Order: sequence, then C-alpha cells, then structure tokens
Amino acid sequence: MNRFHSIAALLLTALATAGCATTVAPPAALATSAAKAPVDAKDVKAMLWVGNSFFYYNNSMHGHVGQLMNAAGVRGSRSVSATISGSGINWHDVAAHFKPGGVASYSFVGDNEVRFNKFDKPFDAVLMMDCSQCPIHPELQSVFYEFAKKHSDTVRKNGAEPALFMSWAYQDKPEMTLQLAAEYIKAGKQNNALVVPAGLAFANSIAKRPELNLYIADKRHPSLAGTYLGACVVMASVYKKNPVGNSYTAGLPADVATHLQNIAWDTVQAFHAKEGRGSL
Repeated sequence: MNRFHSIAALLLTALATAGCATTVAPPAALATSAAKAPVDAKDVKAMLWVGNSFFYYNNSMHGHVGQLMNAAGVRGSRSVSATISGSGINWHDVAAHFKPGGVASYSFVGDNEVRFNKFDKPFDAVLMMDCSQCPIHPELQSVFYEFAKKHSDTVRKNGAEPALFMSWAYQDKPEMTLQLAAEYIKAGKQNNALVVPAGLAFANSIAKRPELNLYIADKRHPSLAGTYLGACVVMASVYKKNPVGNSYTAGLPADVATHLQNIAWDTVQAFHAKEGRGSL
C-alpha cells in the first residue's frame, strides 16, 4: 500500500469514528417512497451551484468543471452558480431558483442573440455548500442540518437531486478536515444526498505534495490549484468522469494538473466505495 492510499484509508477510518461523536441528533428516517424517480448521474445535464466565495474564486469552479467536461468530449452540460459572499446555507432561497421564467429561462448565443430556453425543469441537480466553518460551529451546526434537509426537500420537490460539497480545512487548521467531513457525511446520509469529498482531496494532496499550495494568503480561499482540484473532484463525483489525462489544465503546469487529477479520482473512488452516493 503506497503512502497516499495509507493516508486515504486512515482518513476514511477516522471519519467513521468522528461521525459517531457529533452533537446533532439524527432526524426521523427518510421516507422510502418518492414522487419522482431519482436522477441518475449520467442524466445530470444541468446543475445549480449554491454557495459562497469558495465556489466563485478563480473565475468560478463551475466554469472549470465545464472546461474539463468539454475537454472530455461531453457536450450539452450546463451549470449556473448562485453564490453570496460569506454566506451560509441558510442565506439562500433555493426555491426561487426553480420559479418559471427565472433562472436559466434564457441564454445569449452567437452575436448577442437571445435564446429562450424551454425545459420541464431548470436543473437536474443542486450542489450546495455551507460556510467554511458552519457545519462544525457550535452556534451554527444545527442550522446546517436544518437547511440541508429543507433545501434537499425543496430540490426534490422540483424534480432534481441534492448534493453536498464537503469543503476543505483552513490551511493552518488541518484538524477541520475530519470534523467537516464527519458532518457532511452525516447530513448526506440523513438526506440521501451525494457528498462531494473536496475536503478529503485537499488533505490527500497536501499529504502527498505539501509544497503545492492549494490556498491563497488568507489560508482559507483556494489558489488556482485548489479550485482546479475541487473542479476535478466534482467531475469525478457528480458526473462519474475520470479527470486523469484531461487536456484542460487551467494553465497549471502539466505535472501539477496530473497530480491533482489523480488525487481527485483516487479520493472520490475510495470515498464513494465506503460512503455510497446517496440518490445520485
């Protein structure tokens, strides 16, 4: 077993223990019946990203996912990013993004030509992230669980599937990795929602190549390498597409991009083998 896989195994083992220690009581079991069949990952053609500056740094993570998908030969996928600076999950009105005639109702194509979009629903999936410390903050943790459920219910009511983006630890507080992961995993299981393990990928990259800085000077927000790693994790987790060998590198050196692609794929495969994929 190489050093990377040893670290990944230790992280996943520790998560199982950390998850049992959470202070939030689980809600009642989810109903097994559903009004609509769940969306399969291969059918996620349009996704809404709901979050904060961790998403929109470096010209927005969703844009890098689009570039990766295009380079992989995937056509027709669409993403919309709805972010609020410094926001927590409860700051967002997810239901508003599904209103007819609102978000994604038209696009600009060609030379400023307006195209009015016609579809039964604007999104197949909604990827949500809380503020960087909210899921583990003693005064905000209950809000995280309350709105993870509320928004997941809203997303499903509108025919889409929810997913949770597990954010990363602050650069100078690596202990946050397992703490955040435990809460996101628990919320994912409570709501049968996919969890995207970006935080674990950050930890795995740092363990293998500590000299590669995934953060800017504030030790919280992602550098371009951090955003690219997050994008590769989303590609691997939500879309089940292997980023390894992808020609889109976001301008990063080839060896750096290759490293991040491999970290993303290996982390996602190990994580979902253990924790499942929720409804996606």
